[in-house]
Amino acid sequence: MHIDHLAVWTHDLERLRTFYERHFGARSGARYASASRPGFVSYFLSFPSGGARLELMTLPTLGPTLPAPTAGYAHIALSVGSPAAVDALTERLRAAAVPVISEPRRTGDGYYEAVVEDPDGNAIEITG
Repeated sequence: MHIDHLAVWTHDLERLRTFYERHFGARSGARYASASRPGFVSYFLSFPSGGARLELMTLPTLGPTLPAPTAGYAHIALSVGSPAAVDALTERLRAAAVPVISEPRRTGDGYYEAVVEDPDGNAIEITG
């Protein structure tokens, strides 16, 4: 058994797809528009090292973003292979005006990580 994909709702599908392609090397599959759920559109994104995919989804009736964390998924973690790669990607993202929420560091559970936000405010842990 393995995780096939993680799905994320967004108000701006193209903006979020472009963000993950540009900064994380994701490759987008074809745009999918549901015939049975009017307005539902999504993309599946694959990452260079394989593994689970990210599904980006939108609906015209999607509610507003909540201002505070709620129960549910907290973040996505993307491994870049080494602490040096974490440092380098964090600096590239900072230079591209991507919010860095937590600087690169060794965490208590043994990860070397930094945390950034995607354009919708979703937390992305970059691990090495």
